[in-house]
Amino acid sequence: MKYSSIPSAQAIVYHCKVKGINNIVISPGSRNAPLIIGFTGDPFFSCFSIVDERCAAFYALGIAQQQRGPVALVCTSGSALLNYFPAVAEAFYSDIPLVVISADRPLYKLDIGDGQTIRQEGVFGKHVGYSAQLKQDVTHATSVYKHHFTEWSEEKEFLERDQIKVQEHNDKELNTAINIAIKVKLPVHINVPFEEPLYRAIEFPSISPKVVPVEADTVENALDLREFAQIWNNCDRKMILIGSYPPNLMEQSLLDQLANDASVLVFTETTSNMHHPNFFPSIDSILAPIEKSGEGEMESLALRPQLLLTFGGMVVSKKIKAFLRHNKPDHHWHIDPKKAYDTYFCLSHHFEMAPNTFFSKFLVGVKPVESDYRRYWSAVKLRYETRRNSYLSEIPFSDMRAYHLVLNGIPEAYQLQLANSSTVRYSQLFDLHPSLSVFCNRGTSGIDGSISTAIGASVYHKTPTLLLTGDLSFFYDSNSLWNSAIRSDFRIIVVNNQGGGIFRILPGQEETEIFDTFFEAKHGLDAHHLCRMYNLEYSVASDAETLKIALANFYMKSRIPKLLEIKTPRLLNHKTLLGYFDCLS
Repeated sequence: MKYSSIPSAQAIVYHCKVKGINNIVISPGSRNAPLIIGFTGDPFFSCFSIVDERCAAFYALGIAQQQRGPVALVCTSGSALLNYFPAVAEAFYSDIPLVVISADRPLYKLDIGDGQTIRQEGVFGKHVGYSAQLKQDVTHATSVYKHHFTEWSEEKEFLERDQIKVQEHNDKELNTAINIAIKVKLPVHINVPFEEPLYRAIEFPSISPKVVPVEADTVENALDLREFAQIWNNCDRKMILIGSYPPNLMEQSLLDQLANDASVLVFTETTSNMHHPNFFPSIDSILAPIEKSGEGEMESLALRPQLLLTFGGMVVSKKIKAFLRHNKPDHHWHIDPKKAYDTYFCLSHHFEMAPNTFFSKFLVGVKPVESDYRRYWSAVKLRYETRRNSYLSEIPFSDMRAYHLVLNGIPEAYQLQLANSSTVRYSQLFDLHPSLSVFCNRGTSGIDGSISTAIGASVYHKTPTLLLTGDLSFFYDSNSLWNSAIRSDFRIIVVNNQGGGIFRILPGQEETEIFDTFFEAKHGLDAHHLCRMYNLEYSVASDAETLKIALANFYMKSRIPKLLEIKTPRLLNHKTLLGYFDCLS
């Protein structure tokens, strides 16, 4: 094994190893050479080289999303670090632990006009769980220091004394930062200044860092749920709304009990990864007719829950947010070990525990309540499903029909990564096979990083991965294809409607040059040449028949990854989608 000769670099590598952080995503550079030497010199670590730092950060986020544990990021000094910010913000709001390690220039070179030097300390502000600023070693490149720090003595005993203080500080910062990443599941930032020489390696470590173990989880308080069970039992209209949630974490027996309660509606989203015949997976298909109906107020009163119970992450549906904000329930309870967003402006209680723990205790004290709540809305559900099938058989080829064909054709047990904007919203309209594992970066809901996240998420996944994306999100993150480690069974489907077609659904200045350029971002690009450059097998479809033919071969084994581009009519897509909601009404 190889170790950097710089003590602080040794300390970082040692702390990561002891804490079990073995996936390291590195963007090549010079100032981070001591870290590269340490991480790549130890077979314990799996190191990935991603040149573009923005792509690297989302790639690491994808790995951490799947492993449900921290992944380290390593970059050089200067603006390289700033390119991590979009993924750090996503990780912060999605509770994904990233350990960002940035190499920095010595303090005396800050703000004097030296190259690749910015104010790196605390650069992520409130979007990380902790910012650690390490101190520079005094026993490395000692001759340089006497020119800049007159208080540092050249006497060996004083240098060793000062180095002990540096080591104690650095160990304390490293323990705090990494333990927060592991325990609290938040991104953290570790900034470390290095003086040249940077590339010197040694065979044995020169320090013995002090590591503080992660504290074990405390036993959750024995909360008395009888009062809440009584409230539950007195309500005959209860709504459970599940946001984004990792697959296979919720016990199915608990879901079954909720699903079979006549007084309960369980609304799920595509990203909830929870299924039952009695659940309501297409929320907007329920709500759109209420918005348009002449009897909307009466229907709203019939749907309004007395009690709203929520868990999971961010909710995609704007319609359910607007509905619950306007038709507030009497009680809103949220279940989450960490946080409870008051999304509907009526939060009344936060249960600080995991949903499995809550329901296993809570359901013991509840009883079935006579109600026609679920029966009534199940009939509405059956009606919209019938109308949806009829509508899909009549409409011309468009985004909506393309998404229907694609989502129906995904092989079982695939991992499905969804890009944001129109992609995740169209997917909400259809029922996906329960065997699919669905993910989307809904923490900040940005279009950046969707390909990088999907490629990272595929690294350790047992089954193949499909990324379903729109054209803007795809082109925005196309640098992520500059990656030699993409699995041959990785698949990308790009729905190319030549711009941000979702903006046509919103009230605005359609059919004007300003709208086309500055809102929709109209373009004439396709993915063919990118596939040639990055060695992806390319196919294209532009109508229902060519799409069906393309999908028939798309998931077959191949030597290289595949990309299918679906070209849809830019000026028709929004009319077809709005027509669907009119049809339901």
